[in-house]
Amino acid sequence: MTASVVPPSAAEADTIEGSAPIRVLVVDDHELFLQGLQTVLEIEDDISVVGQAGDGQEALALASGTLPDIVLMDVRMPGRDGIAAAGAIRRAVPRTRIVMLTVSDEESDLFEAIKAGAVGYLLKSIPPHEVADAVRAVHNGQSLISPSMASKLMVEFATMARGTEDRPRVHAPHLTARELEVLKLVAEGRANREIARKLFISENTVKNHVRNILDKLQLHSRMEAVMYAVRQGLFDIE
Repeated sequence: MTASVVPPSAAEADTIEGSAPIRVLVVDDHELFLQGLQTVLEIEDDISVVGQAGDGQEALALASGTLPDIVLMDVRMPGRDGIAAAGAIRRAVPRTRIVMLTVSDEESDLFEAIKAGAVGYLLKSIPPHEVADAVRAVHNGQSLISPSMASKLMVEFATMARGTEDRPRVHAPHLTARELEVLKLVAEGRANREIARKLFISENTVKNHVRNILDKLQLHSRMEAVMYAVRQGLFDIE
């Protein structure tokens, strides 16, 4: 496939996040779906599709050259698949956020994608008009998972938590009590607005807490932080 590439200008590279169009790289081995996805996104004034790729290897090359804000990528593709590509892109372009957009509802794909650094996992059954909203949400720091997959993730978290019951609680000197509160609410699947209401703080304060948690734990996404906390037995998942 011949890629369509729009390299970032020097001005765009230095622009404060949110003041320029969100740069999106779309990756899928089905060209018809790829073209449809580009059409859906390019009607939005605040989103710019900077490239298309048909497999993970091409996605890595384009991400390194175009420096996208968001990569929308299928999981199962010939050659280098989406999960392997996600890890490689995260290492090459750390600021890029990766969202899997796939037909795969396999739990193993979901868990591997999160471990590879993906901050979203959406099924292709998502209504087309919601794709742009998902791009904006991830660009603003949210983690997004299709509801049916989120329920599977919560079951896995509960299973992981039960596995820590016989282990002594690990002291987490790097996280404050408030940060642990926020992280537990993230693990319950609550959005920033819900967390803000429950803790009587602003949404911006919630975002700052999440950012500090990720920095302290040296992780890339909210879901990675939750998995770390559950594995370490930092709190209970009901």
